[in-house]
Amino acid sequence: MKIAVYQSGQDAVIDKPTRIANLARRAREARDAGADLIIAPEMYLTGYNIGRAAILAESEKLSGDSLTAVSRMARETGIAIVVGFGELGDDGRNYNACALFDKTGKRRLLHRKIQLFGDLDRSCFAPGNNLPLVVDWNGIKVSMLICYDVEFPELVRSIALKGCDLLLVPTAQMAPFDRVAEMMVPIRAMESQMFLAYANRCDQEGDLDYVGKSVICSPWSDLARAGGEDCLILAELDFDALKKSRTEFPYLADRRPESYAGLLDEN
Repeated sequence: MKIAVYQSGQDAVIDKPTRIANLARRAREARDAGADLIIAPEMYLTGYNIGRAAILAESEKLSGDSLTAVSRMARETGIAIVVGFGELGDDGRNYNACALFDKTGKRRLLHRKIQLFGDLDRSCFAPGNNLPLVVDWNGIKVSMLICYDVEFPELVRSIALKGCDLLLVPTAQMAPFDRVAEMMVPIRAMESQMFLAYANRCDQEGDLDYVGKSVICSPWSDLARAGGEDCLILAELDFDALKKSRTEFPYLADRRPESYAGLLDEN
């Protein structure tokens, strides 16, 4: 299986229809390169650091025009698509969300960001309260997190314990936190023995400078890594090698939760 990450730039100065057109172009490029799936960054459809009023104005229900366009894009290009967006929930609350559409255009996963980052997130969004689902897709088990979520090892481990093979993470990672992309994300893949795709931006938006450095990693190495430019990176995922890695690094099998169960206590 091959997957692609779309590291986007200049998104701060373009409108939603142009973002959708750019994603469609990159989806076709990824498909033509043999990819089965493409991941776009956090809040790709709306922008991230655009202020509360703009976020509320740009957010949509799941049945909205933008997500309908992405669903149609997946069906017409024949490639699965993961995209970040502002979701107006049926409960009237606003969420930082991402969705996975398969190549038929069917929405297979929805994740609402659990760990909100600073005032920027908390002023605009309600936190998601449900652990991410793990679903079967193309013969493997897939799940999603968003940006700051992946910096909490207990979230990633909880997904690993559900059998996740591939974790997809749209992000809007800004300076000065480069080491998250450089060091922490590969370690998450290693300690939970999964493939992990981390899709960032590489432009500026307000006072945020997005660092790029998107990566597709296995438990044993970076398979593809971007620099600081608008680009598409691709990698082949070897699931037979993943099975072998899980025997050589049996972190999940060797856990002794009875010895540290107290760590899960709220107090």
